Amino acid sequence: MSTSREQTVAAPADFLTAYPDYETTGALDLLRSTEYRYLDDGGVVYLDFAGAGLAATAQHRAHEARLAGQCFGNPHSENPTSRAATDSVEQARRAVLAHLNADPAEYCAIFTANASAACRLVGEAYPFTRGARYVVAADNHNSVIGIREFARARGGRVVYAPIDTPDLRTTDEAVDAALGSRRITTTGRRGLFAYPAQSNFTGVQHPLDWVELAQRRGYDVLLDAAAYLPANALDLSVVKPDFVPISWYKLFGYPTGIGCLVARRSALARLRRPWFAGGTIAAASLQGNWHVAADDESAFEDGTLNFLSIPDVTFGLDWLREIGLDTVRRRVTCLTGRLLDRLSSLRHDNGAPMIRIYGPVDTARRGGTVTFNFLDPDGVVIDERLIAAESAAAGISLRTGCFCNPGAGEAAFGISLPVLSRLFRTRMATMDEYIAALGLPSGGAIRVSFGPVSDFADLQYFLRFAENTYRNRPATQQGLRPRERC
Repeated sequence: MSTSREQTVAAPADFLTAYPDYETTGALDLLRSTEYRYLDDGGVVYLDFAGAGLAATAQHRAHEARLAGQCFGNPHSENPTSRAATDSVEQARRAVLAHLNADPAEYCAIFTANASAACRLVGEAYPFTRGARYVVAADNHNSVIGIREFARARGGRVVYAPIDTPDLRTTDEAVDAALGSRRITTTGRRGLFAYPAQSNFTGVQHPLDWVELAQRRGYDVLLDAAAYLPANALDLSVVKPDFVPISWYKLFGYPTGIGCLVARRSALARLRRPWFAGGTIAAASLQGNWHVAADDESAFEDGTLNFLSIPDVTFGLDWLREIGLDTVRRRVTCLTGRLLDRLSSLRHDNGAPMIRIYGPVDTARRGGTVTFNFLDPDGVVIDERLIAAESAAAGISLRTGCFCNPGAGEAAFGISLPVLSRLFRTRMATMDEYIAALGLPSGGAIRVSFGPVSDFADLQYFLRFAENTYRNRPATQQGLRPRERC
């Protein structure tokens, strides 16, 4: 099929009848034809907004204009160029807190390299002690699950809240059980509870009221908002997690390499960093063997910040506000609903389903991320490496693999703990040997995700590709490159 999408595909009447909100998002089509024109000019069908947002041309122009119009220096000084950089960074902090409706007296914004770095910052500095609990939802990104290594190293106990429904959700009862006793601790914090506002694997949106539930039980709460914020508002005057990791490129594409840890000041005061660096201290002595940490959020920012790009976060947040998160959410929901409807209805000529969806099959309490596999007429999973190669050849940008979420993957593919425990003791030479030993037909799945300037033409192009390429096609692994990693 052609590798360039059709420039204009009118949304059909049945789609508009089922999803009437789509017609209220027409302003996004105008935006695509101007600020995101590079998509259609390049024949790009972009379906990986869970991987990264896209930047408007205006964002790049603003960055260029700012650097061309003013001189900025290292912020760790009081000279004019340093002060200009400091002022622009502080403006960005205020913009972040305003976007989340967070009271600056209660919250602060700490700039990091990305959401993963924000998670590491919490993990390495959190006061895990022997017997303290790290309760973590199974449906979490590796960057959140990885905090368990800090907890274990200090004698903490790791507890998982399992995925326990057929549509890969975690029930309130599972969280309640994982958090443990309803007794409120009077001798100190019980530990840390971490979960995502939205799954990066299935798009499931987990209840925000788990935050208050865990805090009533004596836990600090880390709410991973990386997958949630691109199309949803988070109001920190209503929902009050202690730590919120964010990657800004997920929201508006540019800049990359800048994230945030938005932290409650009371919770931040409980963290103890295991090291110090330039910019994190008020004073330090070599011979005296002591240091005094800075008394504000800069104590958690390592060295010199990316002061030339952090102001782009301010512009990006303003840009997103002008577009309107509610408009984005409506469009994403409509396209997601249509995709789920059509994938569920695809059949081979023998009547067998072409698709296996992992997660909810409707738009209730979910975001714009849909994960699935193609099945052949005999119900055999078609290897995701084949879809990766053939969708790329068709000009489609989507994601394949396991998406750095092992808990959701294990639940989706029915991998049990006894099997995993046995394989851990068996040395595997390659990733493909590991997958074969697990009895899996493939190493992952396909993920399609929508964003602000996704449109019906993108959706229709992908559906035509899927139907024309994989209907009645037998599964094969011939000619596929070996897997290097999950």
